[in-house]
Amino acid sequence: MIRSEKKLNELAAILKKGNALFITRAIKSLRDEEPFEGAIGLLAEYYDNSSDKSITVIIENFFNDIKHQSARPEVIAEIHKSWKQDTISMLVSSCWQSGLDYSEYTEDIAAVFLEGDYATAIECMTVIEESAKFNTREQKDKLIKIIKNSVRAFTHEKTALTHELIGILEG
Repeated sequence: MIRSEKKLNELAAILKKGNALFITRAIKSLRDEEPFEGAIGLLAEYYDNSSDKSITVIIENFFNDIKHQSARPEVIAEIHKSWKQDTISMLVSSCWQSGLDYSEYTEDIAAVFLEGDYATAIECMTVIEESAKFNTREQKDKLIKIIKNSVRAFTHEKTALTHELIGILEG
């Protein structure tokens, strides 16, 4: 990620004005360059607060198409914030849809699996499943232990999902 206060301030100003055309152009221009620090956070915040479906779809597509490994820590940081469940689910979904390797963040994703709603848990399971091939046996065993020791893993709606996730990690 590059640092650019100027670009960050410009993006913040465009988002604040709320003009759909300018927002769309700004997001499209972000696709052509390495994301700068703070851009992911600004877009996540806008997504969380927006009711404009056309803009949220553009933001979702941007997140799904991120191809810069350097963006992963900022995406993970946003996942841990107290956004609406739809926003967190979208961010987690972007982890596997982007095709980036999130295997070093499987504990973070497991925490979101445990805390999130059913839809978010499904997205988390997909990320963990995609990442499992890159994790060591020790890392997988640690995740299994974290999941099994959580009272939230075996809530009524997530019990079957939790068993399936454990099966994936044990395999």
